[in-house]
Amino acid sequence: MMKRLLASLLLSGCAAVTASATGAALPMLHTEGTKWLDPAGRPVVLRGANLGNWLINEFWMMEQGGDEDDQCTLEATFDRRFGHAERERLMRLFRDNWITTRDWDGMRRYGLNVVRLPFIYSVVEDERRPRQLRADAWRYLDDAIAQAEARGMYVILDLHGAVGSQGWEHHSGCAGKNRYWSTPEFQSRTEWLWQQIATRYRDNGTVAGYSVLNEPWGTTPDNMAAVVGRLYTAIRAVDTNHVIILPGHSKGIDAYGKPADKGMKNVAFEMHPYPGHFGWGSPNLAVHREWLTCGADGKGGVCEWDARLRRLDTAFFLGEIQPWALMGQELGGQVARASFDTYARYGWAATAWSWKVVSRDGGHGPGKWGFVTNATGAKVPKLDFATAPLADIEALFRSFGTQPYEFHQPLLHWLTTDKPRDIHDIR
Repeated sequence: MMKRLLASLLLSGCAAVTASATGAALPMLHTEGTKWLDPAGRPVVLRGANLGNWLINEFWMMEQGGDEDDQCTLEATFDRRFGHAERERLMRLFRDNWITTRDWDGMRRYGLNVVRLPFIYSVVEDERRPRQLRADAWRYLDDAIAQAEARGMYVILDLHGAVGSQGWEHHSGCAGKNRYWSTPEFQSRTEWLWQQIATRYRDNGTVAGYSVLNEPWGTTPDNMAAVVGRLYTAIRAVDTNHVIILPGHSKGIDAYGKPADKGMKNVAFEMHPYPGHFGWGSPNLAVHREWLTCGADGKGGVCEWDARLRRLDTAFFLGEIQPWALMGQELGGQVARASFDTYARYGWAATAWSWKVVSRDGGHGPGKWGFVTNATGAKVPKLDFATAPLADIEALFRSFGTQPYEFHQPLLHWLTTDKPRDIHDIR
């Protein structure tokens, strides 16, 4: 099995990070130009998964609530019904069960060597005492880093929900708010937050980088670039070691210009390409083939991005991709392998959304968005958190840690086989 894992990671002549038997610290990564490199200057392939719905809730990933529900709604409901202390206990109960050691072991089965860790600011900062750390501020980040390190996996820390919310979407923590951009204090607190994080992890090689702000689409590209520039400066004041990942706007990355011209070093751009989703065609082979083979004129898709990044002389991180869902399991597994292989040839890091998605009846069907899901028949009850008895809420949260899993078997096969997959050869 290890031979297959190594073969699947050794793509395009790049070095691969392999499982650590001792949990020793991993070598600090950095970027130079368009490449992710290890300390010896060897290119490194990073491919992995997001740990979505763990440290910032997205209800669709556990088939609860409605489209408008978000973490702020859930926490406000628990505060109203049970009080703040009980809300905190319930959130710990959820987090202690959504991701456990079996998930970390499962990620290694897929040959993954990096996880993107989305979190809301209040995991670290005390929401009721601005600019003060929670008493348990490092409980989950420390644990994730330790679990990853023990398996030879890197972690990319992703501020998915900033104070005030950096967008209108539910996945920023509070849907319909978007107050981050209009509130200088929220921006200043986020600089403070990143300085606390960077101070704690500045010498930790297992942390591959800081993804400073997820999908910051609630403002203009120019303002986004200016605010992110201040986050860069704040982090560099305490940490000169780690890769700082500059988030793209829904309109792209052009507002940044060439990072080196602004004195930025050891950085990468981040975008979230979702062929087949969110208005970009439908989930099928054709839409992925067009993206991965540069379009009809040979200049679009990944070729266009490769040319742009070479002009900017900057590395790339595909923080969210989804190359298998809803296409049928076998086809999805092949397209996923072809996608990861293509990104590796360009030297791009990539993490799929998401590791785990569960549903009412379980099973992968035509291919859910998760590497794993609850097994067919391992049902997840639908609760109304505004009215459900406390015991039912507790039972649901505990069940996430013990419910039988179903691995996406074709995806598992194609990501660990020593045979690469070219999108041209898939039918």
